[in-house]
Amino acid sequence: MEQVPAQNACSAAAVRPFGITHRDVLRIACPMMIAYLSSPLVGLVATGVIGQLREEALIGGVALSAVIFDVTFVTFNFLRGATTGFTAQALGAGDRRAEQRMLASGLIIALVAGLALLVLQKPIGELGLDAMGAEGAVRDAASTYFAWRIWSAPFVLFNFVVFGWVIGRGDVFWGMILQTLLNVLNAVLSIYWVMGVGWGVAGVAVASLVAEVVTALAGLYLIWAKSDQNAWSLPDFSVFRRAFSVNGDMMIRSFALLIGLSFFTRQSGTLGIEILAANTILLRFYFFGVAFLDGVATAAEQLAGRAVGARYRPAFDRTIRLTTLWGFLFAGLVSVAFLSGGGWVIDITAPTGTVAALAERYLPYVVALPIFGIVAFQMDGVYIGATWSRQMRNLMVGSLAIYFAVWAVLQPLLGNDGLWITLILFQSARSVAFRLMLPRLADRTFPTGTSSAR
Repeated sequence: MEQVPAQNACSAAAVRPFGITHRDVLRIACPMMIAYLSSPLVGLVATGVIGQLREEALIGGVALSAVIFDVTFVTFNFLRGATTGFTAQALGAGDRRAEQRMLASGLIIALVAGLALLVLQKPIGELGLDAMGAEGAVRDAASTYFAWRIWSAPFVLFNFVVFGWVIGRGDVFWGMILQTLLNVLNAVLSIYWVMGVGWGVAGVAVASLVAEVVTALAGLYLIWAKSDQNAWSLPDFSVFRRAFSVNGDMMIRSFALLIGLSFFTRQSGTLGIEILAANTILLRFYFFGVAFLDGVATAAEQLAGRAVGARYRPAFDRTIRLTTLWGFLFAGLVSVAFLSGGGWVIDITAPTGTVAALAERYLPYVVALPIFGIVAFQMDGVYIGATWSRQMRNLMVGSLAIYFAVWAVLQPLLGNDGLWITLILFQSARSVAFRLMLPRLADRTFPTGTSSAR
């Protein structure tokens, strides 16, 4: 069944013109880069803190268990993306009541899903560790981490929705505050409870739990302070139907992306514990780079979604051009930073000299990733803002199929080099597929007569 054009979801029928400038892009992208940057720093701090205990099994256990949460939680990251798209479109259409109905439906879905994860925590944990091939001391460490962190599930999903709502509204300052609060608190508590109190792996997991709870409380206050109390209404069946349709597609897309990254970590483990530790450190570089790329993607989300809601093609086209320009600029800066500072970071985070040497050997692949992946991130933002969820789902699944086909050839031939090349080609396939589909989707979405760019 053909997806309903995104603009039809908004109640305002008139075109609502507005301009897009470089300042508009940077006003959203730069604060979000600062906010997102704190996420990989938390991972880097956690890896470094556990690394100070000088046990490779602990690093491997945390890495494997973290993958389970990546798959579990980030699979539900559609809640953030869909809320951003719906909210930005409602903002463009000037429909406050629609904005808050979609927020309410997202919060209800998040809380129900979070409670379901708590009920199903035992089979999720056991199946996840089995799928990751965790055994012995590595499995023990992973189990400890999982047992504590799973209790954050309802708060994590709640925070996804709140963050999406804030970004969709263009309140980037508060988005930065929420994300920074979450990650700084997480990092500080990790250091204290591992190095100061001696809680080990459990300390890192409990730090994540407490940080999510505190951030959820801050988000609840923001909803109360920034919403229009007279515009609240319970979501009806049509609202939930649209939310489930878009969210379901985005869930499959998120799950496909996480399968790719999780499979990379799992295959690293099959090459030995030292390769697993080295690749885990290098993936932290990748997630650091993602902070900058996601800043541009967030600008694309908000501005493209607003243009769709306003039914104004010139603003949409301008968003594509400007986010492409700034995306490649920031991707180049990230690659230069990886090349110049990578050795120093590896030296302070690697638990052994052997792991450090391996990480430095494979560092060039991480240097290349931002350049090959920037268009994929930008297009993610555009498709999310426009709620082109069905096409996003199909293109992501197709890219994942290419990823597995390439891996089946390259890893047996080239080992860990083949694994990294496969990851780069995965990002490249996403970039090409999403960009080629864009013009046709834009022509379908915007009405005739609004297609000329300024």
